[in-house]
Amino acid sequence: MTLSNAELSIPRLAADISVGDLENSLWNSDENLEISQYWNGSAADPGRRFLVSTLWSDRALYFRFYAAQNEALIAADELQTGGRTIGLWERDVCEVFIAPDKDEQRRYFEFEVAPTGEWLDLAIDSTSGERLTDWDYHSGMEAAARIEDDRVVMAMKIPWEAFGRKPEPGDIWPGNIFRCVGKDPGRGYLAWQPTLTEKPNFHVPEKFGEFRFVD
Repeated sequence: MTLSNAELSIPRLAADISVGDLENSLWNSDENLEISQYWNGSAADPGRRFLVSTLWSDRALYFRFYAAQNEALIAADELQTGGRTIGLWERDVCEVFIAPDKDEQRRYFEFEVAPTGEWLDLAIDSTSGERLTDWDYHSGMEAAARIEDDRVVMAMKIPWEAFGRKPEPGDIWPGNIFRCVGKDPGRGYLAWQPTLTEKPNFHVPEKFGEFRFVD
């Protein structure tokens, strides 16, 4: 299985930061990534695009999402901020898929965070050709979010124990980054690496890009 040529470098932190420190200057990097296309490769409306910042430390992996929000927020009537939120992918959400072994990228982990601060973590195994989900997986991830007038800000912090290993500088882990926003029939499915499926589908590890951990 081959990786996409697309690469995102993840800078290393000297010390950990709080997941709720959404405006810390350490998030600002030349490696910040704008995601501006849908899963099928077409250009996304500017009001749905988002900026991704990534960091890593000796203890954890970090993602922050700055997302334009020019339409009604799609959220549950009753929030579940005390634990995992199954079905979060049906609402407004940002997602990261990541495989800690580039030789086994059909075994990967899914992490989600919503503008409401709700979150979800799942372990996926599709090596058999059938997608199997471990619903009992617990990564120990933390999440934070803030809703503003015309944008939403979200972050996640994932300890290395969630993956069973920690990267070394120069290591490459396959993965992808997504956003779901809006409601049908115009719901938007944005992707860093388009999966190019007939219908929206993020679970296509063959289309993963490369996360490179750098000092």
